[in-house]
Amino acid sequence: MKLKAFCIAVSLLAVPGVAAAQSPFDSLKKAAGDAGKSTVEKRVNTKLTEEGRANQCSFKTGTAELTPGCDAKLKKLTNALVDAKKQLVAAGVKSYKFEVSGHTDSTGDAAKNKALSEQRAETIVKELVARGIPRAEITAVGYGSERPLVKPDNTEAKRAKNRRYELQVRL
Repeated sequence: MKLKAFCIAVSLLAVPGVAAAQSPFDSLKKAAGDAGKSTVEKRVNTKLTEEGRANQCSFKTGTAELTPGCDAKLKKLTNALVDAKKQLVAAGVKSYKFEVSGHTDSTGDAAKNKALSEQRAETIVKELVARGIPRAEITAVGYGSERPLVKPDNTEAKRAKNRRYELQVRL
């Protein structure tokens, strides 16, 4: 009888997928881990959005060149990313990427705006990398006027709100 049980156990190990089957507890652990990651992702992204909005740097019109006076703001953004990284690591998140997204208002050529928004996002990424954020952990994306904060942007004040960059973490 013991030999029969041993043979069955060995055969189960030889069948792909059976030996690696998850127990119900494994799936519960994964679900709890995913919920925890989702919670920390939301918390980190809320903080990064707040910091990004509070620390917007200006660019020279039609260019990706920063206007003078952004050093303190960029330092605050860097600190926000360092804090976010600490929270992610503490929550057991190993795979993530910070995203700097550039946005424009709806005036002008859409293709040019999209390219300009990506160039501006890349400028912010370069500044953050220069301040210690690893390049492998951060990426730049340009959305142009695809994701406005204010619709319609038919006044200068509304257009100014849409010309921005945002910081987010992607898991």
